[in-house]
Amino acid sequence: MHRTGLTELEVTLAVAQRSSFRAAARELGMSATAVSNAVAGLEARLNIRLFNRSTRSVSLTEAGRRYVERIAPALAEIQRASEEISTQPESPTGTLRINAPPESALLLFEPLLREYLQRYPNMRIDIATEARMIDIVAEGFDAGIRLGESVPQDMIAVPVTPPARMLIVGSPQYFATHGVPQTPEDLAAHQGVGMRMSHGGIYHWELERHQQKFAINIPTRIVLNELRAIRQAARSGMGLAFISSWFIEKDLANGSLVSVLEEWCPSFEGLRLYYPGRRHVPAGLKALIEMVHEIRDRQI
Repeated sequence: MHRTGLTELEVTLAVAQRSSFRAAARELGMSATAVSNAVAGLEARLNIRLFNRSTRSVSLTEAGRRYVERIAPALAEIQRASEEISTQPESPTGTLRINAPPESALLLFEPLLREYLQRYPNMRIDIATEARMIDIVAEGFDAGIRLGESVPQDMIAVPVTPPARMLIVGSPQYFATHGVPQTPEDLAAHQGVGMRMSHGGIYHWELERHQQKFAINIPTRIVLNELRAIRQAARSGMGLAFISSWFIEKDLANGSLVSVLEEWCPSFEGLRLYYPGRRHVPAGLKALIEMVHEIRDRQI
């Protein structure tokens, strides 16, 4: 019998149905003494006798009969609810809510989310994108997506993407007009496409080589807060952009963007899927975590 936590009521109902403390004890997997004590405790709290007892028989009192008639349907409903919630279906069902930075969700479509939705047709994914860090538990999300360095320490994190690099890129036309910078100091003579951060400030380009670090404030002709717009501005020759290699692989391959000063461009941790605790992980999230590991194993 699946226990609901309402032990005294379950015991009382079992004794009433079996007209025996010993039979109820065998059904519930309890000792006869524990059953007797549970009934006695309930009678003490209700200040009423529920059973007439003799050495040969046990029967409900009139008050006990009325009480059992009222609690039996409620206990049956609680029992069904407990059994349903503890029985995981073969295929997960429901909605998986994920919080992610803007545009990062695009990196998850192929193959992770596409395969997930194909494999689990009864699952629905609800992704909310925002730049600010939030408390995913307080705001009702099952999981979050963030760069590894940004994942809260009390969360469990699973790598979703490999490490990446921030790259300085511009269009061939831009370099033909303005020249190619050879050192970080040369960037002061160039035009940049600025990135507006969620806190309102403009992102400082952080370059590093052989433990030498530069925080560059390149002169900006245009400031944007959306990566696809920054990418397009750089492709259009408006200036140099400092952007993750994830978002410009095709542009670098087809020559619409060219990277410079790569030896000064450090790598950083990839995206992580993170969630709170290891106990009672929702079936839909557990299936997504397993698929993340599966896809990583295929790529090794």
